[in-house]
Amino acid sequence: MIIKNEIPILEYDDHSAEVITPNHDWPDLQLPKKCLFTFLGDVVSKFAQEHNAEIVEKFITVSHTVEIYVLHEEGEDICLVQSLIGAPGAASLIDCLISCGCEKIIAIGSCGVLADLPENVFIVPTKALRAEGTSYHYLPASRYIELDKEPVAAIERCFNKHNLPFVTCTTWTTDAFFRETKDMVKYRLEEGCSVVEMECASLAAVCRKRGASFGQFLFTADSLANVHEYDVRDFGTGSHEKALLLGLDVLKEYTD
Repeated sequence: MIIKNEIPILEYDDHSAEVITPNHDWPDLQLPKKCLFTFLGDVVSKFAQEHNAEIVEKFITVSHTVEIYVLHEEGEDICLVQSLIGAPGAASLIDCLISCGCEKIIAIGSCGVLADLPENVFIVPTKALRAEGTSYHYLPASRYIELDKEPVAAIERCFNKHNLPFVTCTTWTTDAFFRETKDMVKYRLEEGCSVVEMECASLAAVCRKRGASFGQFLFTADSLANVHEYDVRDFGTGSHEKALLLGLDVLKEYTD
């Protein structure tokens, strides 16, 4: 049935089938169960080339084409992608990957800080504030979505194994970084959000809807801690390669 509401984004259909299925372009593609879903720039394609990753498919949009890699890592295949930025594009891509067999997904990306945190600190979100739009098409409305415990535990085990400090947190997922107003930043910080990004809540919702497990770790980039003096810093670029290697190690830790 459709849950009806005066506000369209709060209307949710939990019963009828989609007109376009996520695998409509890839009906025969079978991907590995494990997937590293990244927002890391050119280090991904470079790593894939250096490690002889296979390009098994391409996610084609009118503006960007995403290559779908499969890494053959020590007897275990892992799907590797560099995602589109923003909730709608990233959610569409991850939905397609799940429809083709990905079940255990770890995402990596940067985040802005609301609290006074230095750059290149690793952050492990345990829940995300749903201030974007995409997640409401996959799950009924709620303020937060909790991330799955098993992948979060795998991330924490990996970080502890390498003696890497990290912070757990609630993240604020938003569609519009130019609307992170001074008062809204303070409000989100007061309600317990210490970082902000654009995809976590939507990716978690897609995975929950489709029966895949999802965890994410972030590294701190720009700072909104002083709302009167925004600091872009180096936007976390120093963490890209390290985060990619850590993500692969997390997936190795993430066993049944």
